[in-house]
Amino acid sequence: ISPVPPYSREQPIFTTRAHVFQIDPSTKKNWVPASKQAVTVSYFYDSTRNSYRIISVDGAKVIINSTITPNMTFTKTSQKFGQWADSRANTVFGLGFPSEQQLTKFAEKFQEVKEAAKLARDRSQEKIETSSNHSQESGRETPSSTRASSVNGTDDEKASHGGSAEAHLKSENDKLKIALAQSSTNVKKWETELQSLRESNARLSTALQESAASIEHWKKQFSACKEENDQLRGKIEELEEQCNEINKEKERNAQLSRRLQELETELQDKELELEELRKQGEIIPELMSECESVSEQLQAAEKKNKDLEEKVRTLRTEVEENKHRQTNLKTELKNFLDVLDGKIDELHDFRQGLSKLGVDN
Repeated sequence: ISPVPPYSREQPIFTTRAHVFQIDPSTKKNWVPASKQAVTVSYFYDSTRNSYRIISVDGAKVIINSTITPNMTFTKTSQKFGQWADSRANTVFGLGFPSEQQLTKFAEKFQEVKEAAKLARDRSQEKIETSSNHSQESGRETPSSTRASSVNGTDDEKASHGGSAEAHLKSENDKLKIALAQSSTNVKKWETELQSLRESNARLSTALQESAASIEHWKKQFSACKEENDQLRGKIEELEEQCNEINKEKERNAQLSRRLQELETELQDKELELEELRKQGEIIPELMSECESVSEQLQAAEKKNKDLEEKVRTLRTEVEENKHRQTNLKTELKNFLDVLDGKIDELHDFRQGLSKLGVDN
């Protein structure tokens, strides 16, 4: 069922589908949707009045009824949206099209209809000017005869003046009869147009009733489309969640790769420290041998101290100093061995952790 009303004198010359908007009357800035979905928008031509209109019906509601004048302009505000101002309706209409191609076709048809309306207006003005010229010429002729008859003269001239006045009254009566006949013709014509308008309104009411009956069908289709859209949205959300999981996994892998590089760098540093500790550990046997030699010297000095009492005090002092130094060396050696054992254990644990991390990756 077409939503276009079946006007008796008007015929559709172009039809398309678009979302209809009207400017907000309070703000004159924001757009207010006039239709919940895309509706049919048509150009109509009235052959009797030689006029063009844009008409759109949404169900039982006429949302566009705009007569096109030569002063109107259709403006493209985006690739899929256009608008025009209607001073008679005191509003601005906006149309949103599914594609740029449909918007271009509608704009081209608007320009064609605008040029046709301008041509029709020019022709009507020419007819009005022609008829006004004829009436002015007939008006000029009547006063001339009146002026001629109004001049005071002889009795013959006065008699001729009375005859011209009767002729003038007769011509005026003839004109009135013609005007009355034209008025009767116009009344009949208007009665015919009124009857056609009543028939058009009856057909329009029938079409609106049929459109209202088809609303339920469109509602069912809308519900089905809405359910399908909900299902598609659910699938899209699932895919977005999967994408988010993939992105999180990539981030975790990147973090593990960076951590592995850091651990490898730390391992190289620990190996360098261990090499230094090993070099220091090689000096320990030399220190031990030095301690043994010092002990032997201490024993020999003790034997000599029995024979040399004067040197005993000096030797005892040296012995005490040597013992003290030996004790310090042993303490430092023990501490060094403890530190070395701790470093070796820490390096061993670090190697085990690194091996476990490599297996997990």
